[in-house]
Amino acid sequence: MRLLTKRIIPCLDVVEEGVVKGVKFKNLRGVGYPPDMAAEYERQGADEIVFLDISASVKGRKTLLDIVKKTAEKLFVPLTVGGGIRGKEDMRDALTAGADKVSINTVAVQHPETITACAEDFGRQCVVVAIDAKREGGSWVVYTHGGRRRTSVDAIEWAVRAQALGAGEILLTSMDADGTQDGYDIELTAKVADTVNIPVIASGGCGRPEHILEVFERTNADAALAASIFHYGQHTVAEVKGYLKENGVEVR
Repeated sequence: MRLLTKRIIPCLDVVEEGVVKGVKFKNLRGVGYPPDMAAEYERQGADEIVFLDISASVKGRKTLLDIVKKTAEKLFVPLTVGGGIRGKEDMRDALTAGADKVSINTVAVQHPETITACAEDFGRQCVVVAIDAKREGGSWVVYTHGGRRRTSVDAIEWAVRAQALGAGEILLTSMDADGTQDGYDIELTAKVADTVNIPVIASGGCGRPEHILEVFERTNADAALAASIFHYGQHTVAEVKGYLKENGVEVR
């Protein structure tokens, strides 16, 4: 299901009700308040917002639904929420709090049947399977628990299986590129996007508008997720979209 227009999606990594940014999932520092940042990105022209409670799975707690609700109340664009989703009831709670889609990673790997159960109950369009992948030689391995635990799962094979189980979208993060601002992992993104036929969101490594152009020109990614480029005021969403349009990329 390839989309003609490409989406630009700012990402809010949240810890204890604050947005943080790190490098390769480490050295996190605070950058703002989720509801305010989400509203500002929508004003700039964001197509969607992704809200990831990145410490929930590690701490074994549920998603911060109160802050999700406050964020959702400020938005008209779709909101994807992830982190601490341990099953169907948690997904229902996130959707009730205002999420339009819910991202699952750790529980999807540990209990793949959760993908199917959620897709059957809420529709596969609500189910985003997040894949945090780290390169090992010529392949990529899936990590869970906010990038802290290595699995033996191959990222490309997992993307195919997640689609078969009912995932409506893949949120693909290169752990090697995350926060480096050196560009997306083009090879990883291309392989996953060429292997599945559900939308793939490229994530990890965006530092300049050129990186977003590159991932759209060189892969079949349907959307580009970015954080640093927006959080630190280097560029607005509108500036990025203008640049993409100038270079022949269809955006909303």
